[in-house]
This record gives sequence, C-alpha cells and structure tokens, in this order.
Amino acid sequence: MRITICGSIAFYDEMQKIKQDLEVMGRKVQLPPEKVIDERGEEISVKKYYDIRKMANDKENWVWDRKSEAIMNHFKKIEWADAILVLNYEKNGVPGYIGGNTLMEIGLAFFLKKKIYFLNEIPELSYKEELLGVKSIVIGGDLNKII
Repeated sequence: MRITICGSIAFYDEMQKIKQDLEVMGRKVQLPPEKVIDERGEEISVKKYYDIRKMANDKENWVWDRKSEAIMNHFKKIEWADAILVLNYEKNGVPGYIGGNTLMEIGLAFFLKKKIYFLNEIPELSYKEELLGVKSIVIGGDLNKII
C-alpha cells in the first residue's frame, strides 16, 4: 500500500518516525519535503521555513511561492497514494489539530477516492462535519489498522 502522510509541518519529526514504522510494515510512504529553497537559493529545513512563514507578511513573495509549490507537490503525492494518513496531534491547545492546509489535502483525497485515516480522534472543530463526511477511519494510533 502507498501512503502519503499529511499534517502540520509542526509534526515533521513525528512524520519521519511514522514513515519509518510504516516502511518496516512494507508500506511505501511519502512526506512533505524535508528541505525548501529560501530567497537566496539556499536549502533550509522545512521546520525553519515553517517558522519563517509564521512570521511572514503578505509581501514576502518567496515565502508564498514556496507554499504554493509545497501544496502542489503534496497534492501530487496524494494522487500517487492509495491512502492518506493524517497526523492530528495536539497543537495550539487543540487536541487532534487539523489545520487549513491539511483540510484541503483531505478534500483532495476524498475527491480522488483515496482512503483517509486519522491517527487520533477527530477534534471538535467548526468543520468536524466535513471531516466526518469524508468517511475517514480513526486508527487510534494503531498503524496496523491501515489496510
């Protein structure tokens, strides 16, 4: 099975660990990129880019160009996959956090008729109905439930 991991870049370390665990189980796995190119053409870690992006204003074009590229590249990974696994850990005091970008990825996966797995319970969010409506499967941290 081919799986694309989705979730906040704040969870990148967890993504790498889950990827390793799934690969040991014989799955093929894709993640968001580990590095991006900054405004000087130099590679920076995706976590450093995430920190820069949180502080960026609307006029910092290179930041939003990279964001656009990242969205398109990850959409292609979702298209490649048989399923997505959403890593929805606690973030900003929200248990099971699912942000805007991840919600877009879930919508794409649903449209492409991919299986949608959540690592943890679906949180109480204003768009919980949409998350339930895509017929996702909550695995409660048990990667063996991805079938």
